[in-house]
Amino acid sequence: MKQTGQESKPLQFISVWAGASFIIGVVIGIGIFRTPSLVASGVSSEAMFIGAWLLGGLVMLVGALCYAELGSAHPDAGGEYHYLSRAFGKPLAVLFAWARGTVIQTGAIAAVAFVYADYASNIIPLGTYSSAIHAVIGVAAITAINLVGSPQGARAQVILTLLTVLALFVVVIAGLSTSGTTHPPINSGSQWGTLGLAMVFVLLTYGGWNEAAYLSGELKDVRRNMVRTLLLGTVVVVALYVLANLAYLNVFGLEGLRASKAVGADLMRVVFGDASAVVFSIIVCVCALSTLNATVFTGARAYYALGRDVPAIRRLGVWEAQGDKPANALLLQCAISLTLLAFGSSTRDGFEAMVAYTAPVFWFFLLLVAVSVFVFRSRGGELPYRMPLYPLPPILLGAAAAWMIYSSIVYAGIGSLAGVAVLILGTPLLFLARRDAAQAAE
Repeated sequence: MKQTGQESKPLQFISVWAGASFIIGVVIGIGIFRTPSLVASGVSSEAMFIGAWLLGGLVMLVGALCYAELGSAHPDAGGEYHYLSRAFGKPLAVLFAWARGTVIQTGAIAAVAFVYADYASNIIPLGTYSSAIHAVIGVAAITAINLVGSPQGARAQVILTLLTVLALFVVVIAGLSTSGTTHPPINSGSQWGTLGLAMVFVLLTYGGWNEAAYLSGELKDVRRNMVRTLLLGTVVVVALYVLANLAYLNVFGLEGLRASKAVGADLMRVVFGDASAVVFSIIVCVCALSTLNATVFTGARAYYALGRDVPAIRRLGVWEAQGDKPANALLLQCAISLTLLAFGSSTRDGFEAMVAYTAPVFWFFLLLVAVSVFVFRSRGGELPYRMPLYPLPPILLGAAAAWMIYSSIVYAGIGSLAGVAVLILGTPLLFLARRDAAQAAE
């Protein structure tokens, strides 16, 4: 781990467009090429299928409204760690930082790296262990870019997000421009009750918008620009997702979607023929790298915030002026992510293992963030931005989080229990944080 070097604080250099690119880059990953067929299996009509994606966009919107209020009132590079610390006390925030560092963020990094590696191996095969090698190279290379400096990481994100949007547009235009496809009749046997499972996959595909919380400490004029950043990112993501799913319906129809195991690849094959496999692999790699960079960038901020507050690990709380970056935090995050890659490689499907590992823990803390909105409101004080329709947004966000906690444990099985077990292993940090707080008060 790096020595402390020159210590500093985060600079406010991120613009609205750069901030929105992080949100778009995190959210638009590989899910849109995998989950639509699973969603189609849980609905009974094409209208319900599109409605499910619009409902997922609504959850993202109410979440964005909550985070805009929290981020503009309490800007900090620690993001959710900072909100939970101020709302519920440092011990709970420390437990969240443990969960984010060992389960949520590093698990997400490993999951995206697995998908990137699978498709990168189609382009450049590296032998028997090709996927594992590509995954390690991807995580190490993205971490290295961010170790050069935060501005470099932000610029890389803007470029990768633009490429991601262009890549998804290729899929959208290809699907919507195809005509004359005969769709099989829709099987109306699917009932409304299965919509719940469909929404699990929809919300999984929309996941990641909350990473905007970790930009608040580095966002220019955060009191005005936090809401602009979140709303811009939300509008772009929802629009692209709805267009992509309309393209899928246009090519396959609902029954065809249900039968597809890799809808993005199947669409490209229908439109461009079998030779499109490499093109689609490049599209997925670009989307995965965009998500990977944004996740690495924001993830290290939680380690940094934890290091500031816990003297025993204060080296994590060093912000280096040279490069304007939390170098020690980035290095530790990379080490844990590589460890999870090794663990995931030993399972049958590394991506699914990491999704199951992270889901219940992530939604548990998101539920607490929704509750924190009520805590801060009850304390009064001036708010630079007040969300519309309060208290509806935090109620809806909390309800969605509670639903996802239940669904992820029920449907994800033993992998989700592994994530919960690692969270429990971090409970001794609660006592460490209480001891430090007591000593500071003396």
